Amino acid sequence: MNDTGFRTGTDRRESTRRAATRLENLARLLDSSIGVPGTRFSFGLDSILSIVPVVGSFMGAGISAYVILEAYRLGAPRATLAKMLANIGLDTALGAIPVVGFVFDAFYKANNRNVALLRRYLAAANRI
Repeated sequence: MNDTGFRTGTDRRESTRRAATRLENLARLLDSSIGVPGTRFSFGLDSILSIVPVVGSFMGAGISAYVILEAYRLGAPRATLAKMLANIGLDTALGAIPVVGFVFDAFYKANNRNVALLRRYLAAANRI
């Protein structure tokens, strides 16, 4: 903030960078926080939630919606938000199927995809 009390461009850029980092950490928790020893494979909380049919997938979708809300707040265009919603929709729909949902969630990693979409937008818009 400058001496007039308004945020400067540098302050906004730093705030955006912090938000993007926070979302990356959340996506990692949801999609790839648990590594399988001896492999390069990982899964996260979203996969574990999908073990509980239907309810678990909707709980994961609720948490994933936060990533989209933050992307909206950061000014992501509608096309990017639509892709993000499609990722979460597919993840939720297929994640609700018992057994298949767990496997799908472990491999699809919708939250990591969404954060990558947001990062691409922010970089192209020179916001980070």
